Amino acid sequence: MKSMDLSDEQLIEIIRKDNQELYSEIIKRYNQKLSHYLRKFIYDSDELEDVLQVVFIKVYKNLYGFNTDKKFSSWIYRIAHNEAINHLRKYSKERISLDEVEYKIIDEKIDVGGDVDKKILKDSMEKLLKNIKAKYQEPLILFYFEQKSYEEISDILRIPTSTVGTLISRGKKMIKEKLKKEEIYGK
Repeated sequence: MKSMDLSDEQLIEIIRKDNQELYSEIIKRYNQKLSHYLRKFIYDSDELEDVLQVVFIKVYKNLYGFNTDKKFSSWIYRIAHNEAINHLRKYSKERISLDEVEYKIIDEKIDVGGDVDKKILKDSMEKLLKNIKAKYQEPLILFYFEQKSYEEISDILRIPTSTVGTLISRGKKMIKEKLKKEEIYGK
């Protein structure tokens, strides 16, 4: 069986037992995904690469601590999340950058291609997400931009699944309220 046919958890078992060179497959699988995720928190591409490197080093060092009965993707995203938060605390001037805005976060009722100018909406989304608390930003980014399930977000942020839904709902509501104030969303 080829390494690309294995689940992450099966691959980890093999890496831990006898083939540490297969760790490169984990890097291949997650490099782009984690880079995309971290880009939501870290502007500078050099800093992003540094944080990503730290993530892969920590994952490798802690492979024996990973429980293969759990989902590996949640575990690695949790490590990436922690490193992003550590980086932001260290360099508190850095804020969320949303180069690839997905507009469904606001509401399906908005006609992005019609009445709303996409540039204004993108700028507003960046500004609005920067100005809501991190506890709402994080689940919104994971759900809408990283397409993580509530269960995965729960594992990554270490909060109950019901809290994930509440935070996403409240975060969306805050964004809609701020958009209404700026007369972008409408009535």
